[in-house]
Amino acid sequence: MDISLGMEWYLPVIWSLLLAVAIAMYVVLDGFDLGMGILFPFAGSDRERDQMMNSVAPFWDGNETWLILGGGGLLVAFPLAYSIVMPALYLPVIFMLLALVFRGVAFEFRHVADTSRYLWNIAFTGGSTLASFFQGVLLGGFVQGIKVENNAFAGGPLDWATPFAALCGLGVVAGYALIGSVWLVMKTDGATAIRARAHAKVLLVAVLVFMGIVSLWTPVAFPRIAERWFTTPNLFYLAPVPLLTLLLAYAVWRWLDKGHEHLPFFGVIGLFLLGYIGIGISIFPYLVPPSLTVWETAATPASQVFMLIGTIFMLPIILGYIAFVYWLFRGKVREGEGYH
Repeated sequence: MDISLGMEWYLPVIWSLLLAVAIAMYVVLDGFDLGMGILFPFAGSDRERDQMMNSVAPFWDGNETWLILGGGGLLVAFPLAYSIVMPALYLPVIFMLLALVFRGVAFEFRHVADTSRYLWNIAFTGGSTLASFFQGVLLGGFVQGIKVENNAFAGGPLDWATPFAALCGLGVVAGYALIGSVWLVMKTDGATAIRARAHAKVLLVAVLVFMGIVSLWTPVAFPRIAERWFTTPNLFYLAPVPLLTLLLAYAVWRWLDKGHEHLPFFGVIGLFLLGYIGIGISIFPYLVPPSLTVWETAATPASQVFMLIGTIFMLPIILGYIAFVYWLFRGKVREGEGYH
């Protein structure tokens, strides 16, 4: 397809950017409450666990709105990509959704349980950890590529199950735990915040190790990614991304050392976004790597314009509501406090 000849060549680009924003918002916003669940077993007492859960109670279910927007946007704007990606990654998608359901049920039942609270604690941790892991597996399965023949998925049901995808899964678990820990530093006090600050330093190192391994693995295993990053002049244009990542990681460590409460959280968000930009650089414009681009998988221009009109009106409302909720429930959640 010669995209230069189409007057609507820009529509798939707009929709790919909207999907990228939805996924980034989900990763950041749902990431910290999934991370809080991953850290649940390391709390010193049930009162600390109550404080941890209360810190995300007003936000956690709204954070998953972005997951729906991402999946729905893929279906309506890029139906061909949806029809290929979903069969290729069906099992990890199902495992992730079941884990999210389990986590949500555990969140609600734990507050009213007495004799079985410890079981709901296990369920909450398990759901959070497995949802995070399979989100990483989805990322790894997507980056490593999907086998396509005649515009249809031509691989097997376990093509995604590779060491690279498992590594990405573990990396996302560490990353969510990191953003969860700096969220607790910002939103809690006392023993919970002190413990979270100590966890954040260890997790920051772990995340950098995972990012380093993935950054080395991808160009070695996938020549198309090596060509994108390590040929001139791309090498000079893209070098600031890993350099900024290292500088920001150092800044987060210093902020944690100096006792800052808000800066580490926003610094870790910056690390996530830099890693996300790196992935985008590696795969764009392919929506089904390594064969189909955003233009080749896009819906008809009329369909994209119709959905874009609705999105233009609804997206500011969603963003405004989220901003209002976070402003309304600003400040720290102290031990014994909660939202009812």
